[in-house]
Order: sequence, then structure tokens, then C-alpha cells
Amino acid sequence: MKLKKYMTLTRAGIIEALQFRMSFLIMCAGNLLYLIVTYFLWKAIYASVDTDVVNGMTFTDTLIYLVLATALYGFMEMYLVWDIGRNIQSGKIVLDLLKPMPYRRYLFWSYTGSFVTQFFLTFLPTFIIVAFWTHGAIPLGINLVWFAVSVVFAVMINFSIDFIVGTICLYTESIWGINIMKQVVVLLLSGATVPLAFFPDKLRTIVNFLPFQSIYNAPLSLLLNAHPTAETVCTTLGIQLFWAAAMTLISVAFWNRSVRQITVNGG
Repeated sequence: MKLKKYMTLTRAGIIEALQFRMSFLIMCAGNLLYLIVTYFLWKAIYASVDTDVVNGMTFTDTLIYLVLATALYGFMEMYLVWDIGRNIQSGKIVLDLLKPMPYRRYLFWSYTGSFVTQFFLTFLPTFIIVAFWTHGAIPLGINLVWFAVSVVFAVMINFSIDFIVGTICLYTESIWGINIMKQVVVLLLSGATVPLAFFPDKLRTIVNFLPFQSIYNAPLSLLLNAHPTAETVCTTLGIQLFWAAAMTLISVAFWNRSVRQITVNGG
């Protein structure tokens, strides 16, 4: 019965996501423009050096990584922080808290429909195009299984971070600045804008101990590795599992403590 209840929220999320076709087209156009800028930027970077390999990555490797990172971002992007902020500011949060399901769980399963839709509309087409365009540069084997598992953990970590930031709105009642800062930090330290291979050694060591690299860098490192060793797979997924569990516990504890601060300004 519980699974049926969750699937109902997923179905509703899919229907809602399909209603905003213009928003999807605008997002695709924005991502395309970003990729064009990225292409010429990194082409200029590689043209400025005397070698075809920089930090262990060729220009093609870097471009594939960044294109798939952009597609993965489109797949996992959610407006959770804005939704929580608007609900708190309008007072709708009170009605959500009265629902017969914990608020965090309700939001997560409501967004699963968006994840499913964005996977088929953004990530999968991009993956197929890149795989075809690069003539097999992306390995297709057991790495796809590890990638799928890694993405599940990445979604959980990303959701928890957004939920923590959204919860801060209970104190500030304004979320714009905090959310912008969160996006900058996550995109930079996760390897979504610059591959972690290009980070200085000391900074890369520090970043590897943070949860952000588990969102984009971890799944992509498994996807682009044709023959990952058992140690690599276990280490990568183990770190992700740790952060998925830790961030879930932190977000739940922070919410349970912060919800006592709620004040209703609307409704």
C-alpha cells in the first residue's frame, strides 16, 4: 500500500512536469548555449598548452565529461529550495505538514516524477548523442550498472542538501541569496563546471572528503571508466552511501528542530 501511495506521487509529478513544455524548451536552449561556450572555452585552454593531455584528460575526455555533467545536472535539478521558501512565505507549509506523510518524504516522492521525466527528456537523449558522436568513447558495459546505482545515491545527497538549504528559510524567510550561494558551491566542488582532475592536489584531496563530489564527479567517474576495479567501485559507492545516509540524517534532524520556529505570514 505504501508503494502504491508513493507511485501516485510519482505519477502526479510526471504529469506536472509534462505540463511545462515551454520551460523545458527554454532550459534546453540555455544548456545548449552553455555547452557552446564551454566548448570554445576549453578548446582555447587546450590550444594554449603544448600537449594534448592535461591532468590526464584529453580535450575530448573533458568535453564528454562536461556535456554529461550538464545533462546530469538537468536530470537532477529540482526547485525544492524555492518550493519550500514559497510555501513558508505563503503559509501553505501548514497544509503540507497536515498531510498523512512526513513532509520530507512527501517532497522527495513528489519530485521523483520530475526525475523520471528529465531522465528521458534530457539525460538519455544527450547520452545517446554523445555516445554516437564520439564513436564509442563512452564505454558500454558493467560500468552502466555502477553508474545507475551511483546516480541513485547522488539524487539522495542532492535532495538532502537542497532540503537543508530550504529549511533555513524557516529562520530567514528569504532564500534567494542562500540558494544562489549553494548552487555556486555545489556546481564548483562537485566537478560539474570544472572536472576535479584540474583542481590543485591539496584542494582535490579536501573536496574528495566533502559530499559535493558524490553528486556529479562520482557517477561520471564510474560511467567513463570502462573497467573499474572492485576497489574503485566499492570506494566510490561506499563514500556515496555514507554521505547519502549522513545527509539524510542531518536534514531530518535539522528539519525536526527548525520546524518549531515556523511562523505563518499568509493564509
